[in-house]
This record gives sequence, C-alpha cells and structure tokens, in this order.
Amino acid sequence: MIVRQEQPEDKEGIFELNALAFGQEDEGQIVDKIRTGENYIPELSLVLAHEDKIMGHILFSKAKIKGEQEHETLVLAPMAITPTFQKRGMGSLLLREGLRTAEKMGFESIFVLGHPEYYPKFGFKKASDWNIKCPFEAPDNAFMAIELVEGALSNKEGVVEYDEAFQETS
Repeated sequence: MIVRQEQPEDKEGIFELNALAFGQEDEGQIVDKIRTGENYIPELSLVLAHEDKIMGHILFSKAKIKGEQEHETLVLAPMAITPTFQKRGMGSLLLREGLRTAEKMGFESIFVLGHPEYYPKFGFKKASDWNIKCPFEAPDNAFMAIELVEGALSNKEGVVEYDEAFQETS
C-alpha cells in the first residue's frame, strides 16, 4: 500500500470507490466537480493504492471563512476507503499524510463535517469553539476544525464557504 497524489488515470477508480464506500454517486460527483474548479489542489487529492487498484481517497479543497473578514482555509471531503479495508487504519494513514502535506504547503486550518468520535483523535475540535459555523444543517459536534498553525483560527469567526460542488450535489 502506498499513499500518493492522484493521477489522471485514477479518476474512474476514485469515482467507483466513492460510490462503493458511500452507497451513492454524490461524493464521486463532488470530487469530479471540484477537480475542474479554482478550489482544487492536485497535491491534496491523495489515493491509497495497492498494485494498480485505488483502495482509498481523500480530498482537501480550498474554502473561505466568511465573516466580517474573509480567510482562506481548507475543507476535507470526501474521504473514502474500500469497505473491506475499513477499520484497519487506512483512513488514518491517508488523513495523516493529508494533514502533513497541507501543513507543508502553508495552509493553516482545515474543517471537516464528519464523525465526532473519529476526527478528534487527529486533533480536530468543534468549530463552534472558534465561533465558526457550518453552512449546512449539522450537529454542532460533527462540524470540526484543526489548526495546523497554533492560533490560526483565533480572532476569526463566520461561516465556512465550501466549493459550489457541495451545494450543487447536497
């Protein structure tokens, strides 16, 4: 198993993986739409590959915290692991590599709408702790953030504005 940047030939495998992992095509459609827009960061679309098969995928894309001022951030979505490989540390491997890569690239924070029992293991906390809100209806403890740079979210507040692909598909 290796973690590497997505390649053009991975597109179909990533779509199929998301459909399999989520039981629908919405997440694969989101990935396809983000790839064509200004919020796509090729270095932050990572795959977990075994031989030539895509076993996992994680995508981080640019977003904004919109309040009195506007601040650049990242959102993590989606993350998918082949069902037979779930609960074996594959998601952790992808997530850790994505966090490292984002930090090396100079990004300061990341938001995720996800399982409140999973993401805190990696340092994510409720976004509401910083007075930052989710643009979608979601439980408070499911919308989380991590500071890649200590204090990055201090004195920032508002609503996270995701790529249009999320509104079009959700």
